[in-house]
Amino acid sequence: MTEFTLMVAPNGARRGKGDHLALPLTAEELAATAKACHQLGAQALHMHVRDDEGVHSLDAGRYRDAIAAVTECAPAMSIQITTESAGLFDVPAQLACLEALRPAAASVSVREMARDAALAARAYAVCAEAGTQVQHILYTPACVAQLQAWYADGTVPQEMRDVILVLGQYATGQSAAPAMLPEFLALIAPLALRWSLCAFGPQEHACLLAAIKAGGQVRIGFENSLGPEGGAPWADNAASVAAFLQQATARGHILAPQTDVPGANLREPI
Repeated sequence: MTEFTLMVAPNGARRGKGDHLALPLTAEELAATAKACHQLGAQALHMHVRDDEGVHSLDAGRYRDAIAAVTECAPAMSIQITTESAGLFDVPAQLACLEALRPAAASVSVREMARDAALAARAYAVCAEAGTQVQHILYTPACVAQLQAWYADGTVPQEMRDVILVLGQYATGQSAAPAMLPEFLALIAPLALRWSLCAFGPQEHACLLAAIKAGGQVRIGFENSLGPEGGAPWADNAASVAAFLQQATARGHILAPQTDVPGANLREPI
């Protein structure tokens, strides 16, 4: 029997209603999705917000509105914002988001922060000052090497040990497969990290099950996959969560306590 934590990534930065009508874009839709997934057992929400045109946004006001809506519908659910650029934002904009919002938890891409090392140091310092629980996004071996270097030179505080490993790529259409995981785990082994996994493509669930078996935590949702391999799309994020939990339970895995969720916590945002 293996305990695991489950975070939901319901929309991401790029997909829209044209990809799936149930993909949540507004604060109200995010809140309804959060509630449905939390009732099934998902402990945390990875939050992206959109502007009036449905485009990925880092606006602190929009984040506050969405956080308030989710908190009202699912008050016990942890919330993690993202600072991901999605090709739209530079490091100053990412830093500005963190400074304005000072969130309880945030995902931060190592390779994006590396575009401006001086501002990266400031961003991690802001998170340390605010008590933000940072989850480093690692896409490639270069990301792992950069994080290791930043631990060594003090850019990233030693206590910020949560990471999410990304298998596959949405932008390039590369699908994830469970066989990709062992090499990634070997790369991070020397760093003693607390790791989670997300996986792009129709083998998402299989990759997440492999992650649990290997001792990791998991993130699931329409940001990564809209349906199973060889099957019809899921009706919504909650349907994907329900299907995955059924598979995990059948393998003897159980959800860990809410307080154990990596990269997210229950502190109210400042």
